[in-house]
Amino acid sequence: MGIKPTYIKAVGTDLLSTYGNKFTNNFDDNKLMVSEVTTIESKRVRNRVAGYITRKINTGRHS
Repeated sequence: MGIKPTYIKAVGTDLLSTYGNKFTNNFDDNKLMVSEVTTIESKRVRNRVAGYITRKINTGRHS
């Protein structure tokens, strides 16, 4: 997928800093975790946030 919008990156970065140890390198698990810790109602936005988090974990570019 292409470049993520700023709001996806902001939410993903915030979730990683707050709940970093609860996310894994599995997209489906991260999708469920994003649903649990946020109030995002849009399926597309939830999946994009989960995808951003998964990519950050898989590339090791999160702190």
